[in-house]
Amino acid sequence: MAPPTNPPRVLISDKLDPLAAEIFEKKGVKVDFKPGLSPEEQLKIIGDYDGLAIRSATKVTPEMIQAAKNLKVIGRAGIGVDNVDIACATEAGIVVMNTPFGNSITTAEHAIAMMFALARQIPQANKSTHEGKWEKSKFMGKELYKKTLGLIGCGNIGSIVADRALGLKMDVLAYDPFLTEERAVEIGVEKVELDTLFEDADFISLHVPKNEHTKHIINKDAISKMKEGVRIINCARGGLIVETDLKEALDSGHVGGAALDVFEEEPATDNALFGHENVICTPHLGASTTEAQVNVAIQVAEQMADYLVNGAITNALNSPSISAEDAPRLKPYMKLAEQLGSFAGQITEHAIQSISVEYQGTVSDLNTRPLTAMLVASLLKPQLDTINMVNAVTVTEARGINVSETLRGSAEDWRSVIIVTVRTEERERSLKGTLFTGKEPRIVNVEGVPIEAALSPHMLFIRNDDKPGFIGGIGTILGKAGQNIADFRLGRKEDTGEAVCIISLDEKLSDNLFEEIANLPQIESATRLSF
Repeated sequence: MAPPTNPPRVLISDKLDPLAAEIFEKKGVKVDFKPGLSPEEQLKIIGDYDGLAIRSATKVTPEMIQAAKNLKVIGRAGIGVDNVDIACATEAGIVVMNTPFGNSITTAEHAIAMMFALARQIPQANKSTHEGKWEKSKFMGKELYKKTLGLIGCGNIGSIVADRALGLKMDVLAYDPFLTEERAVEIGVEKVELDTLFEDADFISLHVPKNEHTKHIINKDAISKMKEGVRIINCARGGLIVETDLKEALDSGHVGGAALDVFEEEPATDNALFGHENVICTPHLGASTTEAQVNVAIQVAEQMADYLVNGAITNALNSPSISAEDAPRLKPYMKLAEQLGSFAGQITEHAIQSISVEYQGTVSDLNTRPLTAMLVASLLKPQLDTINMVNAVTVTEARGINVSETLRGSAEDWRSVIIVTVRTEERERSLKGTLFTGKEPRIVNVEGVPIEAALSPHMLFIRNDDKPGFIGGIGTILGKAGQNIADFRLGRKEDTGEAVCIISLDEKLSDNLFEEIANLPQIESATRLSF
């Protein structure tokens, strides 16, 4: 693909493998590699960029987002996005992506390595031997064979740990509210409740994000339910364990050992668990392999470039995904959804209670979530200038507007149809649109009245009585003013006589001309539209 005339610009503000910059350049994105900038220096330049590629060092604060006037996407090379204010980015319409699979194997392997080290006291034995001691009898280990491993979290990384543990002939229990019974059988684990895991596991490994449900999931009460001598591994996130409670249990011997790669506060230069003879610590090395660093750099660059150049959205945390394959197929429908939403929004005068979107025909086989997000954002644009498809769901939820989708495999009159219905405190309105020749958006029904029209920058929408003199009256007013009509479309219901008119104009209609037309006796209401 040829690079855009004005290529998007990306700032890499943390240390990433050089392959990331190469990928950006190959895909037509201009990239600046500037790791190590201070927050103040970042604030000064961030407004020049369309994308920001980071690791964990850069802190994307509300202040930075406010300064990033052109920013469209933030890409985190890695899983954790604790350093990004996602809520603020969403409100600003910025897509936030991560690379959840780039370091999965590496992190899982580190957890397995920590379990081995914990079972055989390898770091302690290594230190003792280097000191010239030969304390063979002191370091009595535990076999992993036939022991029970309890996984708290069995998603991507947890399932890889399970696979490796099953290879060691361990029994694996998994607590994960999102793990289905079918998936549990498929990967060979037993799905259990958390208390059961605590009671039966010889080793417990955590593989969950830190949130309101998982923060301090290992605490004094949880530890009291565990087996005597249990060993705990955490290579996930700091803050999942109450560190003082763990130390107390280690001191008493109830917990036989702990292996920690992450801590409540990082960098961890001082911690209550440091120096304990039964604790193994590493400085957040879960993703620290050459392969993982290359993988996440490649993935974040590919994802960001695909979004900025092609509109594809992958691994977004605050926006519907659009695959690179879907993006070209969705593109004409995205335009249709945008126009339908904009039309509906401009003719809606009262507070919106609900928005219903129905997809009929071939469009129902596509990924409709981004279409709905685009339609809703365009619909609410006249009321909320800052809304876009990234924050549309958040905005509607905050305002109590119900948004629903319906899919139907067939359409009566067209191959594909999108219908939007807006319910307000006063009334209900619906619009129907389709694509001509598979790529040209058309309005084909307004409020139950069949009418076919392409949308243009300057338009006039009229509800009128179907009586003689209507067309002549409008033509006379516009003709006297030298205003050229580019297109004139009429539609009516035969049974009721309800009629609508959509007029395309070469120029924006002045206030005086609009008022003169709106006052014609046959016109019930008139609305200026712009697209």
